[in-house]
Amino acid sequence: MPKIHYKSAEEIELIRQSSMLVAKTHGEIAKVIGPGVKTIELNKLAETFIRDNGGIPAFLNYGGFPYSLCISLNDQVVHGFPGDHVLKDGDLVSVDCGVILNKYYGDSAFTFAIGEVDENTKKLMRVTRECLDLGISKAIAGNRIGDIGYAVQEHAEKNGFGVVKELVGHGVGLQLHEKPEVPNYGKRGSGIKLEEGMVIAIEPMINAGRAGVKFWDDGWTVSTVDGKPSAHYEHTVAVKKGKADILSTFDYVDNVLKEKDNN
Repeated sequence: MPKIHYKSAEEIELIRQSSMLVAKTHGEIAKVIGPGVKTIELNKLAETFIRDNGGIPAFLNYGGFPYSLCISLNDQVVHGFPGDHVLKDGDLVSVDCGVILNKYYGDSAFTFAIGEVDENTKKLMRVTRECLDLGISKAIAGNRIGDIGYAVQEHAEKNGFGVVKELVGHGVGLQLHEKPEVPNYGKRGSGIKLEEGMVIAIEPMINAGRAGVKFWDDGWTVSTVDGKPSAHYEHTVAVKKGKADILSTFDYVDNVLKEKDNN
Protein backbone atom coordinates (compact mmCIF):
# COMPACT_ATOMS: atom_id res chain seq x y z
CA MET A 1 0.00 0.00 0.00
CA PRO A 2 1.63 3.31 -1.04
CA LYS A 3 2.29 5.64 1.86
CA ILE A 4 1.54 9.33 2.09
CA HIS A 5 4.67 11.35 1.38
CA TYR A 6 4.78 14.24 3.84
CA LYS A 7 6.58 17.26 2.40
CA SER A 8 9.18 19.46 4.05
CA ALA A 9 8.88 23.25 3.90
CA GLU A 10 11.49 23.23 1.10
CA GLU A 11 9.51 20.69 -0.93
CA ILE A 12 6.32 22.71 -0.50
CA GLU A 13 8.10 25.75 -1.93
CA LEU A 14 9.22 23.71 -4.96
CA ILE A 15 5.63 22.50 -5.49
CA ARG A 16 4.50 26.13 -5.20
CA GLN A 17 6.89 27.08 -8.02
CA SER A 18 5.47 24.29 -10.21
CA SER A 19 1.91 25.26 -9.33
CA MET A 20 2.57 28.92 -10.11
CA LEU A 21 3.87 27.96 -13.56
CA VAL A 22 0.57 26.10 -14.08
CA ALA A 23 -1.29 29.23 -12.94
CA LYS A 24 0.66 31.43 -15.37
CA THR A 25 -0.05 28.93 -18.17
CA HIS A 26 -3.78 29.25 -17.46
CA GLY A 27 -3.29 33.01 -17.66
CA GLU A 28 -1.73 32.65 -21.14
CA ILE A 29 -4.64 30.44 -22.21
CA ALA A 30 -7.10 33.04 -20.90
CA LYS A 31 -5.53 35.66 -23.21
CA VAL A 32 -6.36 33.74 -26.39
CA ILE A 33 -9.31 31.46 -25.60
CA GLY A 34 -12.52 32.51 -27.33
CA PRO A 35 -14.81 31.90 -30.32
CA GLY A 36 -12.96 30.75 -33.44
CA VAL A 37 -10.01 29.19 -31.60
CA LYS A 38 -9.20 25.50 -32.12
CA THR A 39 -8.55 23.62 -28.89
CA ILE A 40 -5.33 22.13 -30.31
CA GLU A 41 -3.98 25.69 -30.55
CA LEU A 42 -4.41 26.06 -26.78
CA ASN A 43 -2.50 22.84 -26.30
CA LYS A 44 0.42 24.09 -28.43
CA LEU A 45 0.45 27.44 -26.63
CA ALA A 46 0.57 25.74 -23.22
CA GLU A 47 3.33 23.31 -24.16
CA THR A 48 5.50 26.10 -25.59
CA PHE A 49 4.95 28.37 -22.58
CA ILE A 50 5.71 25.61 -20.07
CA ARG A 51 8.93 24.62 -21.86
CA ASP A 52 10.01 28.26 -22.34
CA ASN A 53 9.77 28.66 -18.56
CA GLY A 54 11.91 25.63 -17.77
CA GLY A 55 9.09 23.18 -17.12
CA ILE A 56 7.92 19.92 -18.64
CA PRO A 57 4.24 19.36 -19.50
CA ALA A 58 3.23 16.81 -16.85
CA PHE A 59 0.30 15.31 -18.75
CA LEU A 60 2.12 14.68 -22.04
CA ASN A 61 2.67 10.90 -22.32
CA TYR A 62 1.42 10.39 -18.74
CA GLY A 63 0.02 6.86 -18.91
CA GLY A 64 -0.05 7.32 -22.67
CA PHE A 65 -2.05 10.60 -22.67
CA PRO A 66 -1.07 12.25 -25.97
CA TYR A 67 -1.42 15.97 -25.10
CA SER A 68 -0.09 18.63 -22.72
CA LEU A 69 -3.57 19.80 -21.67
CA CYS A 70 -6.83 18.06 -20.88
CA ILE A 71 -9.49 20.15 -22.64
CA SER A 72 -13.03 19.05 -21.84
CA LEU A 73 -15.96 20.63 -23.70
CA ASN A 74 -19.51 21.11 -22.45
CA ASP A 75 -20.71 17.66 -21.27
CA GLN A 76 -17.14 16.33 -21.02
CA VAL A 77 -16.13 16.20 -17.37
CA VAL A 78 -12.36 15.64 -17.60
CA HIS A 79 -9.51 14.21 -19.70
CA GLY A 80 -10.85 15.50 -23.02
CA PHE A 81 -8.51 15.62 -26.03
CA PRO A 82 -7.53 18.91 -27.68
CA GLY A 83 -8.23 18.80 -31.40
CA ASP A 84 -9.71 20.58 -34.41
CA HIS A 85 -12.87 21.60 -32.57
CA VAL A 86 -13.42 25.32 -33.13
CA LEU A 87 -14.73 27.02 -29.99
CA LYS A 88 -18.01 28.87 -30.38
CA ASP A 89 -20.18 31.20 -28.39
CA GLY A 90 -21.88 29.32 -25.55
CA ASP A 91 -19.24 26.58 -25.15
CA LEU A 92 -18.03 25.62 -21.68
CA VAL A 93 -14.37 24.59 -21.62
CA SER A 94 -12.55 22.96 -18.68
CA VAL A 95 -8.77 23.20 -19.02
CA ASP A 96 -6.64 20.98 -16.76
CA CYS A 97 -2.89 21.59 -16.74
CA GLY A 98 0.07 20.07 -14.95
CA VAL A 99 3.81 20.77 -15.01
CA ILE A 100 7.01 19.29 -13.69
CA LEU A 101 9.54 21.88 -12.51
CA ASN A 102 12.64 20.96 -10.47
CA LYS A 103 11.27 17.37 -10.34
CA TYR A 104 8.07 18.44 -8.52
CA TYR A 105 4.55 18.51 -9.93
CA GLY A 106 1.95 21.27 -9.96
CA ASP A 107 -1.68 20.72 -11.00
CA SER A 108 -4.63 23.05 -11.47
CA ALA A 109 -7.81 23.30 -13.56
CA PHE A 110 -10.09 26.16 -14.61
CA THR A 111 -13.39 26.28 -16.49
CA PHE A 112 -13.87 28.98 -19.12
CA ALA A 113 -17.11 30.29 -20.59
CA ILE A 114 -16.80 31.07 -24.31
CA GLY A 115 -18.73 34.23 -25.12
CA GLU A 116 -22.17 34.22 -23.52
CA VAL A 117 -23.33 31.06 -21.74
CA ASP A 118 -26.80 30.50 -20.30
CA GLU A 119 -27.71 31.38 -16.72
CA ASN A 120 -27.64 27.80 -15.43
CA THR A 121 -24.14 27.31 -16.84
CA LYS A 122 -23.02 30.53 -15.13
CA LYS A 123 -24.47 29.20 -11.90
CA LEU A 124 -22.72 25.85 -12.40
CA MET A 125 -19.37 27.62 -12.81
CA ARG A 126 -19.91 29.82 -9.77
CA VAL A 127 -21.07 26.99 -7.53
CA THR A 128 -18.24 24.66 -8.60
CA ARG A 129 -15.68 27.34 -7.81
CA GLU A 130 -17.38 27.93 -4.47
CA CYS A 131 -17.19 24.17 -3.85
CA LEU A 132 -13.43 24.35 -4.38
CA ASP A 133 -13.12 27.23 -1.89
CA LEU A 134 -15.24 25.38 0.66
CA GLY A 135 -13.20 22.20 0.24
CA ILE A 136 -9.96 24.13 0.67
CA SER A 137 -11.32 25.75 3.84
CA LYS A 138 -11.46 22.27 5.39
CA ALA A 139 -7.89 21.29 4.35
CA ILE A 140 -6.43 22.06 7.74
CA ALA A 141 -4.42 19.92 10.13
CA GLY A 142 -6.67 17.97 12.49
CA ASN A 143 -9.58 17.68 10.07
CA ARG A 144 -10.24 14.56 8.00
CA ILE A 145 -10.48 13.86 4.26
CA GLY A 146 -14.24 13.40 4.64
CA ASP A 147 -14.58 17.00 5.83
CA ILE A 148 -13.33 18.23 2.45
CA GLY A 149 -15.66 15.92 0.50
CA TYR A 150 -18.64 16.77 2.67
CA ALA A 151 -18.14 20.53 2.16
CA VAL A 152 -17.99 20.11 -1.63
CA GLN A 153 -20.92 17.69 -1.86
CA GLU A 154 -23.23 19.60 0.46
CA HIS A 155 -22.83 22.87 -1.46
CA ALA A 156 -23.18 21.29 -4.91
CA GLU A 157 -26.25 19.22 -4.07
CA LYS A 158 -27.90 22.10 -2.21
CA ASN A 159 -27.74 23.98 -5.53
CA GLY A 160 -29.28 21.08 -7.45
CA PHE A 161 -26.07 19.82 -9.09
CA GLY A 162 -24.52 16.34 -9.30
CA VAL A 163 -21.17 15.44 -7.74
CA VAL A 164 -18.95 13.11 -9.79
CA LYS A 165 -17.91 10.17 -7.59
CA GLU A 166 -15.87 8.07 -10.03
CA LEU A 167 -13.00 10.59 -10.12
CA VAL A 168 -11.21 12.17 -7.16
CA GLY A 169 -8.51 14.61 -6.12
CA HIS A 170 -5.14 13.31 -4.98
CA GLY A 171 -1.81 13.93 -3.34
CA VAL A 172 0.80 15.84 -5.37
CA GLY A 173 4.60 15.92 -5.13
CA LEU A 174 7.29 13.93 -6.88
CA GLN A 175 4.42 12.12 -8.62
CA LEU A 176 1.36 13.63 -10.30
CA HIS A 177 -0.94 11.29 -8.39
CA GLU A 178 0.07 10.34 -4.86
CA LYS A 179 -1.82 9.20 -1.80
CA PRO A 180 -4.22 10.20 -0.35
CA GLU A 181 -7.26 10.20 -2.63
CA VAL A 182 -9.44 13.28 -2.06
CA PRO A 183 -13.09 12.56 -2.99
CA ASN A 184 -15.60 15.36 -3.61
CA TYR A 185 -18.14 13.62 -1.39
CA GLY A 186 -18.02 12.13 2.08
CA LYS A 187 -19.01 12.27 5.71
CA ARG A 188 -17.73 14.80 8.17
CA GLY A 189 -15.14 13.33 10.52
CA SER A 190 -14.46 10.31 8.29
CA GLY A 191 -11.36 9.22 6.39
CA ILE A 192 -7.70 9.77 7.13
CA LYS A 193 -6.57 12.61 9.35
CA LEU A 194 -5.12 15.66 7.62
CA GLU A 195 -1.66 16.57 8.82
CA GLU A 196 0.89 19.27 8.12
CA GLY A 197 3.17 18.26 5.25
CA MET A 198 0.36 16.81 3.14
CA VAL A 199 0.05 18.40 -0.31
CA ILE A 200 -3.19 17.61 -2.13
CA ALA A 201 -5.06 18.57 -5.29
CA ILE A 202 -8.66 19.42 -4.47
CA GLU A 203 -10.74 19.34 -7.66
CA PRO A 204 -14.54 19.45 -7.62
CA MET A 205 -16.06 18.01 -10.80
CA ILE A 206 -19.69 19.09 -10.72
CA ASN A 207 -22.43 18.26 -13.24
CA ALA A 208 -25.37 20.48 -14.13
CA GLY A 209 -27.60 17.42 -14.10
CA ARG A 210 -27.11 13.87 -12.84
CA ALA A 211 -23.94 12.79 -11.05
CA GLY A 212 -23.31 9.80 -13.32
CA VAL A 213 -20.55 9.71 -15.93
CA LYS A 214 -19.57 7.55 -18.90
CA PHE A 215 -16.07 6.61 -20.01
CA TRP A 216 -15.25 6.93 -23.71
CA ASP A 217 -13.64 4.30 -25.91
CA ASP A 218 -10.56 6.53 -26.31
CA GLY A 219 -9.60 5.38 -22.81
CA TRP A 220 -9.52 8.93 -21.43
CA THR A 221 -12.50 11.20 -22.03
CA VAL A 222 -15.22 11.18 -19.37
CA SER A 223 -18.61 12.82 -19.99
CA THR A 224 -21.94 13.23 -18.21
CA VAL A 225 -24.54 10.50 -18.67
CA ASP A 226 -27.30 12.99 -19.49
CA GLY A 227 -25.37 15.25 -21.89
CA LYS A 228 -25.62 18.24 -19.53
CA PRO A 229 -22.54 20.42 -18.94
CA SER A 230 -19.92 19.84 -16.27
CA ALA A 231 -17.46 22.24 -14.58
CA HIS A 232 -14.05 21.55 -13.03
CA TYR A 233 -11.85 23.75 -10.85
CA GLU A 234 -8.69 22.57 -9.09
CA HIS A 235 -5.99 23.92 -6.81
CA THR A 236 -2.90 22.31 -5.32
CA VAL A 237 -2.83 23.05 -1.58
CA ALA A 238 -0.61 22.33 1.40
CA VAL A 239 -2.38 21.29 4.60
CA LYS A 240 -1.48 23.66 7.44
CA LYS A 241 -2.71 24.48 10.93
CA GLY A 242 -5.48 27.07 10.97
CA LYS A 243 -5.68 27.67 7.21
CA ALA A 244 -4.66 25.78 4.06
CA ASP A 245 -1.80 27.19 1.98
CA ILE A 246 -3.00 27.42 -1.65
CA LEU A 247 0.04 26.79 -3.86
CA SER A 248 -1.66 27.55 -7.20
CA THR A 249 -3.74 30.63 -8.00
CA PHE A 250 -6.47 31.84 -10.37
CA ASP A 251 -5.23 35.44 -10.15
CA TYR A 252 -3.56 35.39 -13.58
CA VAL A 253 -6.73 34.06 -15.24
CA ASP A 254 -9.06 36.36 -13.32
CA ASN A 255 -6.99 39.44 -14.19
CA VAL A 256 -6.96 38.58 -17.91
CA LEU A 257 -10.70 37.85 -17.98
CA LYS A 258 -11.47 41.06 -16.12
CA GLU A 259 -9.39 43.02 -18.62
CA LYS A 260 -11.20 41.32 -21.53
CA ASP A 261 -14.58 42.21 -19.99
CA ASN A 262 -13.55 45.85 -19.68
CA ASN A 263 -12.49 46.14 -23.33
